[in-house]
Amino acid sequence: MSLKKKLIILNTTIMLGLGSAFAIPSVKAESISDIQSQRTGLQSDISEAEQVIQELKKEQTKMNAQIAQIESAMKENDQKIKDTKQEIRDTEKDIDSLKKEIKALEERIAKREEVLKERALSFQESGGDVEYLEVVLGSKSFGEFVNRVGAVATIVEADQQILSEQEADKADLEKKQATVEKKLQSLKDMEVELKGMQSQIKDQKAETVNMKAKIEKKESETEALKQSLENKDAGLEAQIASIRENIKKEEERKASEKADLDRAAEEVNSSNASSEEPSSSSSEESSSSSKAESSASGSSKGESLSNSSNSSKNSSADKPAAASKPEASKTETSSKPSSANTGSAITAGYKYIGNSTYKFGGGRTASDIANGLFDCSGFVAWAYKQAGVNLPASTDALKSAGRQVSSSQKQPGDLVFFNTYKTDGHVGIYVGGGKFIGSQSSTGVAIANMESGYWADVFNGRVVRVN
Repeated sequence: MSLKKKLIILNTTIMLGLGSAFAIPSVKAESISDIQSQRTGLQSDISEAEQVIQELKKEQTKMNAQIAQIESAMKENDQKIKDTKQEIRDTEKDIDSLKKEIKALEERIAKREEVLKERALSFQESGGDVEYLEVVLGSKSFGEFVNRVGAVATIVEADQQILSEQEADKADLEKKQATVEKKLQSLKDMEVELKGMQSQIKDQKAETVNMKAKIEKKESETEALKQSLENKDAGLEAQIASIRENIKKEEERKASEKADLDRAAEEVNSSNASSEEPSSSSSEESSSSSKAESSASGSSKGESLSNSSNSSKNSSADKPAAASKPEASKTETSSKPSSANTGSAITAGYKYIGNSTYKFGGGRTASDIANGLFDCSGFVAWAYKQAGVNLPASTDALKSAGRQVSSSQKQPGDLVFFNTYKTDGHVGIYVGGGKFIGSQSSTGVAIANMESGYWADVFNGRVVRVN
């Protein structure tokens, strides 16, 4: 092979090698950019998933607190039921004692009746009763008359005392019987209330536990999604690292090849310096021709790479921009208040939200109010009192505290009733937006949704507008 051919081959090889060395990293760089863009999207999804997880954790914490409140309420209610049962047992003992007293009273009454009968028999004559006047007028002498008058007076006085004692004992007996009956009825009512309340609390706990399970499931699914996204991101990161490593190796290989080619060219040039002038001149012409060809080839490659790059850019520019998500519109619900001064009644209880405890019979003393201890009707009565409206503190009486209106016409400030452990067993104040404020057995004073869940199921449609 002639020297000129060797130079042409070497120069062409160098240019081709250099073109390849610069072209390959460019393609690799575009691949890294695409992958990096994918990673940006994945990391955004991971961030969103993390936010969802944090929200779910907050919701779960809230549910745990609610369950703790419910369990506390159940524990207190269990203790009240135990105390009531003990009181019932004590009352039954009192009843047994009272029965003995009643029996003794009945025996005394019977004895007095016997005495009265004996008194009457002492004045009986053949076939009939003798009046006290006939006894006195039947005296045969004045002395006998005086004696008989004295005897009759004594008997009458004794009979009147017996009759008076008889009436007193009967009155005492009736009073004790009324007391026993009232106490028994009170205990029975309390037992019904407590058992009903316990059933209601259990239902609320079951619903809360169910909601917590759903949240835990959603959290688990979101954690799995997040892990999947992180795995994909890690895979893309590894892919980028692998591409960069390949680029580095490719560049090193091309640099090594270029160095080898440069050395080979130097060797050829050194050999060419010792050659004859005509041969050298011929070689230079050949070299110039070879360089021109190589330059043309390089220019063609450059254009090809430029076109490829422009095509890639145009393709990227042709992609439509991602549509931005519209922000959720926020609507505000405003409701017309009732005719009474309900604004103060509605807002009065806000200070007790999360800062109160349900207490059966609570809200009727200054101490209970200061400590945030209310039952449902006690809270309603107290809230309206802050608005200058006096309402009774019992659900039955509150049903008649105003006029009943249709459920579809309810307004903030209206009283809403629920069938919990009994018909109209719970009452609250409607605040609008399908929600009401009241003292619930599991949460104390709180705002609850009456359009879904437990309260939607037990709302009985009764709505009373305070006059």
